[in-house]
Amino acid sequence: MGLAEQQLASLNTAIAIAVKGNAFYQPKIAEYGRSKGFDSLDAFSEKMPFTTKRELAEDYGANPPYGSNLSYDLKDYTRLHQTSGTTGRPMAWLDTPESWSWIIDSWAYIWRVCGAKAGETAIFPFSFGPFIGFWAAFEAASKVDLRCIPLGGQQSFERLQMILRHEPQWLCCTPTYALHLMNVAERENVDLTKCSVRSIIVGGEPGGSVAEVRSRIEQGWGGARVFDHHGMTEVGPVTYSDKENPNLLRIIHEAYYAEVVEPETGRAIDFGNIGELVLTTLGRNGSPLFRYRTGDLVKPVRVEGEDPRAFALEGGIIGRADDMVVVRGINLHPSAVDAVIRSFEGFGEYQVSISKRDPMVQASIRVENISDVEDELMRMKLQKRLREVFALRIPVDVVELGTLPQFEMKAKRWSVSD
Repeated sequence: MGLAEQQLASLNTAIAIAVKGNAFYQPKIAEYGRSKGFDSLDAFSEKMPFTTKRELAEDYGANPPYGSNLSYDLKDYTRLHQTSGTTGRPMAWLDTPESWSWIIDSWAYIWRVCGAKAGETAIFPFSFGPFIGFWAAFEAASKVDLRCIPLGGQQSFERLQMILRHEPQWLCCTPTYALHLMNVAERENVDLTKCSVRSIIVGGEPGGSVAEVRSRIEQGWGGARVFDHHGMTEVGPVTYSDKENPNLLRIIHEAYYAEVVEPETGRAIDFGNIGELVLTTLGRNGSPLFRYRTGDLVKPVRVEGEDPRAFALEGGIIGRADDMVVVRGINLHPSAVDAVIRSFEGFGEYQVSISKRDPMVQASIRVENISDVEDELMRMKLQKRLREVFALRIPVDVVELGTLPQFEMKAKRWSVSD
């Protein structure tokens, strides 16, 4: 069975389950007369309307506390996780044992394809809250027979001591926290270049596919290989770094039917152009998503020698459709600004402020200097580089170390004031 046939079969299974009991999707499916499923993936893309985060939020508001996108009775759901709330109010997301198993299988595939081997050790330096990503990564690591060490409830230096004591081969965290541990290690005279970690899976932010960020992490951790990954609470684990080309994110196409569309029109785009990633889950049937507009901006490219429907994402997650800011006619994406700042040695945390109060939108940056170089010289170097890259004068203010917040989970570095 080819990829398209496999995807269509999984899709129609999800449709059949939703038709029986999913109050959120029943009207949508019935409206287009597709209660018996679709004849092809193209017909699905043509007939099935998009699902948006706004729709989900409104449904949660109207049907608290879990919304109506549930295909089974509430008693059948055994897992609850929650979205980060980055773009709105957090939403709780429920999973049945079958749906959770599907998530774990996808994450287990990521561990294996990145090279994890039974008997190795993986360490997880984060708190185990309602965020889905690290729970799934942890359980999947155990499934592929890794020795898993959780480091919740500890300070960063304690976590570094655990890494030195237990000598893990794998580290799993956000790009921001990998960089933060490097800074803490430097302050505490811990030489991470000689530690046991040889592979780092990062997620939660786009930094793992940003060459400058990836290079900084790999150098700081003694040449450890960085693998990027992205997913969403409401969708699941979606991508992983190509082992041969770290500039590519590979999609788990067996688990998702992926499309890329123009954000403004919703029309499909050609390969090589930037558009919005749209995902349909092919197995999370307890709380499915059909043609979900993720808001993630990506550049799809063909992969030579693979199924013509399969594609990878060049440059990873380039940004979010709602994060891009136009400053004096120039498009600013958070990942692009992050790349410039991380191209320098000596900068720690930073914050970007966008002001829309003036007739023209203004941007400014506050950054911590963790180097021995004087603040003014660092400020001038960064400001000069920003102007070269973006053709904009972006004021930079160097602030005292420890002034800006540190992030263990998704970093929230951009603030916009109207």
